Amino acid sequence: MITPAYVRTMAAYNAEMNRRLYAAAARLPDETRKKPQGAFWSSIHGTLAHLLWGDQQWMSRLAAWPKPTVALKDSATIEPDFDKLHALRIKADAGMEDWANTVTQDWLDGDLSWYSGAAQRDLVRPRSQIIMHIFNHQTHHRGQAHALITASGESTEDTDLFLMIESGHVPDLLKETH
Repeated sequence: MITPAYVRTMAAYNAEMNRRLYAAAARLPDETRKKPQGAFWSSIHGTLAHLLWGDQQWMSRLAAWPKPTVALKDSATIEPDFDKLHALRIKADAGMEDWANTVTQDWLDGDLSWYSGAAQRDLVRPRSQIIMHIFNHQTHHRGQAHALITASGESTEDTDLFLMIESGHVPDLLKETH
């Protein structure tokens, strides 16, 4: 079941994982970050840029953020400068954590209606399902970025949620549901 505590935990986990990925990526030369490596969004930089684009797109629907400045097909190029991309990521993560703190169960139990450019039609889905999608999407593409970073010779700290909670890097907000 998706609860407000789950949303807050996942937003905190997302922010911490992004911090770890960007720290590892920052230790690589820019040409390595932007080197096409056969990933869906081509490179480390492209994958990180697409993740930001996805979060901006969903948050424009959920919390009235501005829509991304480029279309989905161009999401890997939303910001070509790594330092600026990193700053945008930090801002988005803080905004997502702030937003997560406003989520209520009544809101989660409602529906979201939007026009999907990917599906080319209007859609209506339960908000809780959309929240699952957002965090699954982040995990999916962060895993790709993590693999590319590792293949490039860098490493991140632990990525397991339970270890991050245990170490205090992510608050154990899920305990609120027990």
